[in-house]
Amino acid sequence: MDKQKYIEDIKDIKDIMDRSTKFISLSGVSGIITGVLALIAVYIAYNIVYADQNYLVDRIAILSVEKLMLLFGIASVTIISSILLGLLFTSKKARKNNQKLWDSQAKRFYLSLAIPLCSGGILCIILLLKGYVGLVAPLTLIFYGLALVNGSHNTLSEIKSLGIIEIVLGLLSIYYIGYGLLFWAAGFGLMHIVYGTFMHFKYGS
Repeated sequence: MDKQKYIEDIKDIKDIMDRSTKFISLSGVSGIITGVLALIAVYIAYNIVYADQNYLVDRIAILSVEKLMLLFGIASVTIISSILLGLLFTSKKARKNNQKLWDSQAKRFYLSLAIPLCSGGILCIILLLKGYVGLVAPLTLIFYGLALVNGSHNTLSEIKSLGIIEIVLGLLSIYYIGYGLLFWAAGFGLMHIVYGTFMHFKYGS
């Protein structure tokens, strides 16, 4: 009994320390929703870019300015929707954990994400303007993975594993440069659904 109580006390102390130093209110449901939205976006992008083509055979597509703007719009809507829904479910979980959505721990977490994400986003926009469309999908995966690894120091440790997987998928996507949409679907779609499901059952919400 005394040993069991000791273990429980240690666990309680660890939980208190995590709450005071880390943002622990990430929502598994928001990860699932983000994955589903990403898969929908990839499907729409596929029909825009590879209309009347066999993607696995004719993997080179010439994109007009109109198509590029449409793809940028789809990406923007997907990202904004994912962020808003993520904030909604994360806010709900934060209240459940008696943690604020924007406290010092959350600020450190969001800042650690923002630096790699903004850097990668600017780089991808420059590459798009220069016509290097094929590098955009791999680099978004890589910079997103770097952001997750960087942010993992301020939140749940599982984020780091997801980040490493995203980086590996991004590097593979560069090697198999013509299959960017498939790696995008795997990284932003499938992996988010798997991660979100795991987090939901492990931590709840």
